[in-house]
Amino acid sequence: MTDAFSSNSETVIQRVVDVTVKITTPLEKLEESYQIKKTCDFIREHRFEKVALQFPDELLVDSVAVAVEIESNSNAKPFILGDTSYGSCCVDEVAAEHVGADCIVHYGSACLSPSKRLPLMYVFERRPVDLGKCSSAFRALHPDTRSHVVILCDVNYLHVMNDLVTILLPEYPNVVVAELVVEGEQCYSHGRIKKHHDDACLSERDNSQVIYQFGRRFSLSSGLSITDYSLFYVGQEGATLRNFMMTWNRCSFCSFDPITMTGRTESVSINRALMKRYYAIERAKDANVVGILVGTLGVADYLTIIQQLKETIRGAGKKSYVFAMGKLNVPKLANFLEIDIFVLIACPENSLLDSSEFFKPVVTPFEMEVACNKKREWSEEYITDFRHLLPGGQSHVPLANQQEEGDETDVSLITGALRSHNLLNSEPAVSTFGSSMVLRNQTLTVANTNSAASFLAERSWRGLEKKLGETPVVKAVVGRRGIAIAYEEEGTSP
Repeated sequence: MTDAFSSNSETVIQRVVDVTVKITTPLEKLEESYQIKKTCDFIREHRFEKVALQFPDELLVDSVAVAVEIESNSNAKPFILGDTSYGSCCVDEVAAEHVGADCIVHYGSACLSPSKRLPLMYVFERRPVDLGKCSSAFRALHPDTRSHVVILCDVNYLHVMNDLVTILLPEYPNVVVAELVVEGEQCYSHGRIKKHHDDACLSERDNSQVIYQFGRRFSLSSGLSITDYSLFYVGQEGATLRNFMMTWNRCSFCSFDPITMTGRTESVSINRALMKRYYAIERAKDANVVGILVGTLGVADYLTIIQQLKETIRGAGKKSYVFAMGKLNVPKLANFLEIDIFVLIACPENSLLDSSEFFKPVVTPFEMEVACNKKREWSEEYITDFRHLLPGGQSHVPLANQQEEGDETDVSLITGALRSHNLLNSEPAVSTFGSSMVLRNQTLTVANTNSAASFLAERSWRGLEKKLGETPVVKAVVGRRGIAIAYEEEGTSP
């Protein structure tokens, strides 16, 4: 028997532990729920040897049973990925690369954000929907049969969309259903999901009659825009619906919850939500030190948006620091009191973070650009997908040239004080121990910009004391052996 506290760490790491397989899904329904046969065909077709199976927390109870079935039917070595570093809706490519996986099979809800490191297969849950009650709720919420309606759904209800449209089309000829589209050549999935090359998706974005957002694509009637449509969502209230409502904030929304089997008109005041986001933008304009939170390592182009944000923030006369800390919580961000505001880089569904409990606001890359880039204005357009802000994106706005526009000032709507947008790009700073003094111009007063280092110097406690040269140097000695309840040298009690 191997001692878990022995020095043979390799043996401990490779040790096999016998566990009882616990599942909530009956064995006879395991194939239908997790598409095991299609998954094994996907693995054998591409001759993958190591497969990473990514489960959300609510499906981990079935993970061992699914892994056993896949291993026995495909001869591939499965690895279960649980407790992902960031949101479970995103593909955790970093964890998969740690085990040297050849591909990833992602289960459950997904934001469909493009990821390009490893081949990927989506397997959505096939949650039940009462089509009779769903279609009745649709008729009650849209009494005008000539109305233009777009039907959206959570990915776990994709399998019933064909049947729902078949029921409604004879009565509602102007109904449009959004299909799921995955970008890239390495993405696969079962069900009614299409695979598109990046170039094809970009060309479709140029067509105003084709809407492509968040892995969904639908076509509008000739001469109509998205504001002429109302949207009907099948799924529970959550991040996906909130993301749709913020993006298409001028459209009316209705929803049907398959769990409660009830439909309703979404009465959440979008204008009120947008005003809260605008208040956060004003806080970002007042901020001097910005923390860039890396909330994803799998969404494509996240490094590019980090670099663009750093340049945008610096062009506005602010300082920025990059933080990668996994899942966010209040105690983590409370460690950095010198940060005035945080900007979160994440997938569209996780970007709209409710920061009311945090000590400092957390904004999106779009909101930070509104605060720092004079050429980008606050309008009815709201962007949650940061890739649209990059060069070549449909909502890219070049950074304003600070040298041509000069050092303009405006009034803060929160404090009522004057603020300048070009502190760091004026005269060179004269450094002191506690702060740096910058002369803005000949007519205004001297500005005081504190760095994070000077903020740390003012703290009464700055971490563990190093005491360099004060601690005597001693040789290493043999420590205790065994476990804390009874070390070997302590012997046995009489």
